[in-house]
Amino acid sequence: MPVCTIRDGTDIFYKDWGQGRPVVFIHGWPLNGDAWQDQLKAVADAGFRGIAHDRRGHGRSTPVWDGYDFDTFADDLNDLISHLDLTDVTLVAHSMGGGELARYIGRHGTGRLRSAVLLSAVPPIMAQSDSNPEGVPDEVFEQIKNGILGERSQFWKDTAEGFFSANRPGNKVTQGNKDAFWYMAMAQTIEGGVRCVDAFAYTNFTDDLKKFGIPTLVVHGDDDQVVPIDATGRKSAEIIADAELKVYEGGSHGIAMVPGDKERFNQDLIEFLRR
Repeated sequence: MPVCTIRDGTDIFYKDWGQGRPVVFIHGWPLNGDAWQDQLKAVADAGFRGIAHDRRGHGRSTPVWDGYDFDTFADDLNDLISHLDLTDVTLVAHSMGGGELARYIGRHGTGRLRSAVLLSAVPPIMAQSDSNPEGVPDEVFEQIKNGILGERSQFWKDTAEGFFSANRPGNKVTQGNKDAFWYMAMAQTIEGGVRCVDAFAYTNFTDDLKKFGIPTLVVHGDDDQVVPIDATGRKSAEIIADAELKVYEGGSHGIAMVPGDKERFNQDLIEFLRR
């Protein structure tokens, strides 16, 4: 398997498809690089090089006990980019992967980057507070952690409904979408699953977003039941200088996988890459 052994001995699995300017995909929680299969093929077919890794404790990367914080995730990503000696990179990140992208720029700068795409991403901060009343209440995060610890297999099946907005009339979500979600979620470590909740809920990426300084596309569904657009996507687009915001009407959290939305996103992504 293609793996990059990083600074602490953790093996980071990655896919590397196509040739051309590199596009590095960063998956959301509780998924892995397989969530980007459609996009990897789309960019490779369009003449780019698509790369997608599994975060530590997810998928085929080392199921480590610790390191589930965004400074570590950003440094892991930096190790991978350095290992492959990538330059002129577009980073594309979904959900908590958006925090990884933001913190990478905050810690490592944009010297190797060309542009960025935030899809249904958690920055600037998810948790509800006096300064972020549109955010998600603390009790929701506690329920998620309790669900993982209590009976995670059924919890992931239940969670897939809201993740894809399969609970909405007229949705195009397939059983395959939900099965794929469950399969990837079960490949995440329990410890990683729980600790990632605290990480993506309470990490503030505002200062990281202010350091972008590269062309950035923000894509978010207005029916995102996991990462509310008013607390995250709209605010990120305001903080990042000259960011472009695309709102998908009725779009779920799982835009890149649901039929209809994924084709639209692929087209928007390729158009952005070709600028």
